[in-house]
Amino acid sequence: MELKRVVVTGLGTLNPLGNDVDTTWKNAVDGVSGAGPITHFDASKFKTQFACEVKDFNTNDHFDRKKARQLDLYAQYAIVAAKQAIDDAALNSEGLDKNRVGVIVAAGIGGLHTFEEEAGYFALHGEEQGPKYNPFFIPKMIADIASGHISMEYGYHGPNYGVVSACATSTNAIIDAFNLIRLGKADAIVTGGAEAAIYPAGVGGFNSMHALSTRNDSPATASRPFSASRDGFVMGEGSAVLILEELEHAKARGAKIYAEIVGGGMSADAYHLTATHPEGLGAKLVMENALEDAEMKPEDIDYINVHGTSTPVGDKSEVKAIKEVFGDHAYKLNISSTKSMTGHLLGATGALEALFCIKAVQDDIVPPTINHADDDLDEEIDYNLNFTFNKAQKRTVNAALSNTFGFGGHNASLIVKKYAE
Repeated sequence: MELKRVVVTGLGTLNPLGNDVDTTWKNAVDGVSGAGPITHFDASKFKTQFACEVKDFNTNDHFDRKKARQLDLYAQYAIVAAKQAIDDAALNSEGLDKNRVGVIVAAGIGGLHTFEEEAGYFALHGEEQGPKYNPFFIPKMIADIASGHISMEYGYHGPNYGVVSACATSTNAIIDAFNLIRLGKADAIVTGGAEAAIYPAGVGGFNSMHALSTRNDSPATASRPFSASRDGFVMGEGSAVLILEELEHAKARGAKIYAEIVGGGMSADAYHLTATHPEGLGAKLVMENALEDAEMKPEDIDYINVHGTSTPVGDKSEVKAIKEVFGDHAYKLNISSTKSMTGHLLGATGALEALFCIKAVQDDIVPPTINHADDDLDEEIDYNLNFTFNKAQKRTVNAALSNTFGFGGHNASLIVKKYAE
């Protein structure tokens, strides 16, 4: 069968750099750090006391009290970003066949704060009160519930579920949406990810694994991918949502088109619970799979938004994989880690970085990898590659590739390109 073409017709986000697409993109291009002291809880006794939080978000501005009681913060973020994207795409217009519109918006962890609160309450009071739980406990906590809320809000009856693959979650969600549409199973899908894990269990859990930066004296410069002094990732939060749509359907309703999704790859490291393969074997395979799916050559890619978490092993292994896949062309690419600014949004990171790739393709500009010093060099990293350090670079970006790798060895890569008839 002939596969259908899939385009992006709407974008929405709230994240550490901004609570809408325009603010987010401006701050990304300007190299702004979203990091600062943790405000969600008292982190003074934690090894890491800073994170990249969403700013100026007030639940009451978006939900009435009754609705807010049903929603963990991660789902609130997802619903607000989805509304932005749906409004941007005008995907709630009269005459839309809502049986052909789906929702795949996911979280890698889900309602961690809700779980922590409920389990903590039971630990303190369960012996005297018995098993007394909030009736919203389970539906607030589960990682798929954002998709359910969005579908109920807009009456979308198409494919509806969540994907869970740790930090690769929202890239996998986008790939699923892409495949369903090009196979003719839906006309449009609201897709992306959300996460809100900056709470004691999240920070404490990652601290115990020595995964987080502990540079409490300088939060804004703590995330420094590809630098010798990198000491772990900075936790982020928020949501990003894309509207994916079958091309002819989009054209028929006069939708604006940001870019075209042309390929997605998936692989497994099959190596370690949390560490990437030191030789980048899974990373190499997933990029090769994405290129094959898109029917593109390595030379067709202009920009890679790397996973680039600022961890000692992960950054090195991804560079090795890029050099193996792209060969001599690797030195003609722009590479950047926007996590240096946003922190690591866990299950939401892939969707936000896909959004950055879409904007790079649209505006022909590559956002930077910030916080690098010329004398902070890792002898195992090839600095002849263009990591777009500290300052955005203008260049033609016809096609961009986004990498996301998750605990458990889950790898996903997405390719977007300029839309052309």
